[in-house]
Amino acid sequence: MKKLKIKTGDTVRVTAGDHKGSEGKVMLVNLEKNKAIVEGVNLVSKHEKPSAKNPQGGIVKKEAMLHISNLSLIDTKSGETTRVSYEVRDGKKVRVSKKSKEVI
Repeated sequence: MKKLKIKTGDTVRVTAGDHKGSEGKVMLVNLEKNKAIVEGVNLVSKHEKPSAKNPQGGIVKKEAMLHISNLSLIDTKSGETTRVSYEVRDGKKVRVSKKSKEVI
């Protein structure tokens, strides 16, 4: 299985599609589908039946998944998008920003 370089909790920017330029925090990553849910991005309307959790029912806004290839990690130091590499530092494998060379 392929290892993804974007993980839950990372701040990302959408680089392609209808939501290009939007930023948000990754809430969930699905390894099998190579997709992620980003907070506040790609909202879709979904009709829900009344239930104990939602007694009114009706139309609810939810985040839909985006493909990982359309997301780019934001460097915490510079605030720009960056690529990710892996290095061994102090005997541990860590993610490193290509632009700032800092550990993510």
